[in-house]
Amino acid sequence: MSYQPSEAILEKYADVMINFALNSGEGVKPGEVVQLRVPEVAKPFLITLRRAVLKAGAHPLIIYSPDGMMREFFELANDEQLSFFPEKYLKGMVDQIDHTVAILADTDKKELDGIPSKRIMTQQKSLKPYMDWRRAKENAGKYTWTLSMYGTQAMADEVGMTLEEYWEQIIEACYLNEDEPAEKWKALYTELYSYKDKLDALPIEKLHIEAEGTDLWIQLGEKRKWLGGSGRNIPSFELFVSPDWRGTQGRIQFTEPLYRYGSLIEGAYLEFKDGRVTKATASKGEDLLKEMVAVENADKVGEFSLTDRRFSRITKFMGETLYDENVGGRFGNTHIAVGSAYRDSYTGDPSSLSEEEWEKLGYNNSVVHTDIVATSDRLVTAHLKDGSKRVIYSDGEFQV
Repeated sequence: MSYQPSEAILEKYADVMINFALNSGEGVKPGEVVQLRVPEVAKPFLITLRRAVLKAGAHPLIIYSPDGMMREFFELANDEQLSFFPEKYLKGMVDQIDHTVAILADTDKKELDGIPSKRIMTQQKSLKPYMDWRRAKENAGKYTWTLSMYGTQAMADEVGMTLEEYWEQIIEACYLNEDEPAEKWKALYTELYSYKDKLDALPIEKLHIEAEGTDLWIQLGEKRKWLGGSGRNIPSFELFVSPDWRGTQGRIQFTEPLYRYGSLIEGAYLEFKDGRVTKATASKGEDLLKEMVAVENADKVGEFSLTDRRFSRITKFMGETLYDENVGGRFGNTHIAVGSAYRDSYTGDPSSLSEEEWEKLGYNNSVVHTDIVATSDRLVTAHLKDGSKRVIYSDGEFQV
C-alpha cells in the first residue's frame, strides 16, 4: 500500500496554510473568500484545507483539476484555442476572491515532454491580463496567496526517493512534526527578519556574485526593500529583492534542474548585457529555456534571492522549484527569476504608482516568473553608495 500522510499531519498542514500563511502571516478572516486550487491527486489535502476554511468562518471556492489532461489539450488545441482568454470568467473570479491557496502535485513530471515549447508559451502569454488583475488587487492590500506541495509517487520517483522519504522532507521543512507548526513559522520569521532589516539598512547600490561559472552584477535600484517571511510560499527560508533589471550584467551558471511546463531543463546558463539575456544555454531543455526568455520581458531579472543554510530545513533535491529555491545544504543557495518583479519590494505604497512609474524604477513586468537555482559556493559582495564594499554572504551564510 502506498504511503499517505496521517490525518493529523494534514490537519496541521492545513492549519499553517489557512490560519497562518494567508493575510501575510495573520491567517484568514471570517467572511473572506478563499480559492482552493488543488489537483485531483491531492484530494486528501483538499478535504482538510476546506475544513480549515470553514472552521475559520470563511468561504471555500474550489477549483479541482483532473490529473493527466494537459497533454491532450496542447496536442489538439488550434492557435485560437491556445490563445483564448476567458476575460469575463477570470475577471469575475479575481473580483470575488480574497485569497488563493494553490497546491502543487504531479502524477507525471514530464507530461508535456515533446510538446513544442512555443505552443506552451502561447497559452501562458494569453493569461497576462489575469496576472495583472491579481497583482493590482494584491498591491492594493486586498488579496494574498500562498503555495505549498502535496507529495506524490511520481514526484518521489523522479528524484529517487520513496514516497515516505519524500513526505519526511515536506514534514520536516514545514514543521509538521511540531505540536504547533504555525508558532514555529512565526519564530523563524522573527529571526529571519533581523537579517532582512540589516540588509535594508545597508545603502547598497549593486551586488557582485562570484562562483564557479558565475560573475554577475545586480543593481538594486532606488526605493527597494528585501522581502521574506510573508507566508506567500510554504516553506520559504529565503530573503529576496526585485532589483532594477537595467543594471544586470555578466553571467550565471545554475546547478539545479528545473521542471517547467511539464518538461525538464538541466545545466541552465545565462549571460546578461545592459539588463537583458544575450545568451541562454542548457545541457537539456535548451529550446524551452530559449522560448521562455523570448516571451516579452522574460529576458530581464525580476528577483534576486539568497537562502542561508542555517535557516533552511530542506536538505534534498525535491524536483520542485518551491522547495529547490529554498534548499540549504552546504552552501545554501542563490537564485534569480527571469520575468515579473515583486512590486511589494517597493518601499512605498505599491498601489500609488502608475505603470509608467514602475517602468522608470526598473521593475520588470512579464507574464513569466521563472526561478532558476544555483547551490554552488559563492561570494556576494555589496558595493555601497559611498564607494565602499562589504561581503554580505559567504560559505552559505549571511555576513551582516
